[in-house]
Formats: sequence, C-alpha cells, structure tokens
Amino acid sequence: MIKTLLLIGSGSFLGGICRYLISRAVQNIFHHGFPLGTMAVNIAGCFLIGIIYGMSEKHGIPGDNMKLFLTVGFCGGFTTFSTFVQESSLMLGNGNIVHFVLYPTISFGLGPLAAYLGNLLAR
Repeated sequence: MIKTLLLIGSGSFLGGICRYLISRAVQNIFHHGFPLGTMAVNIAGCFLIGIIYGMSEKHGIPGDNMKLFLTVGFCGGFTTFSTFVQESSLMLGNGNIVHFVLYPTISFGLGPLAAYLGNLLAR
C-alpha cells in the first residue's frame, strides 16, 4: 500500500509541476483572457490517459504500478477540474457569458474526443 501511495504521489507531484509550467506557457504565448492554458492541459491530459489505457488494453503496457503512476498520479496531477470550475465561475461572475458557455462546451466536447483518439492511436 505504501508503495502504491508513493507511486501515485510522485506522479501527481510531477503532473502538477508540468500542469503549472505548460498552462503558464500557453497563457503567456496567447495573452488572452480566455483560460487557454487550463483548457490545453486538461485536453492534453485526456489524450494522454487515452493513450495509456489504450496501450494497457491492447499491449498490456505499462504494468500495473506504472499505470497507477501515470493515470491516477501524473494525469490526476496534470489535469485540474477545480481550476476549470473556478475559472468558469469567474467568467460568470464577471458577466462574460460567451466565455462561460464556450469554456465548458469546448472542454467537455474535446476532452472525451481527445481520450478516444488517444486510445485509438495506442491500439
């Protein structure tokens, strides 16, 4: 159990750092009020988890421990539902209805599609 928790915790640690760096980089490149950084990491995380599960189902790789490290740990730390909700809440509070509608629509539309495509690619 301790080994499992350490695998998940270390994956989450690395995923969180990557999320911060990539989200910030994307936001700095596009200088836009729309939260492209968070949306980019969430969709990329969906794609990555699709690849991991596709490889696991088709080829049996990675093994159980690495799968926990990558999915629950890294992807769990990399993606962020709470930031997504907070950013959506701020858009609504600021009266930015167009972005408030677009953000979840794009995120919930592209997220599952990215996971599906990642899974398809890995198979």
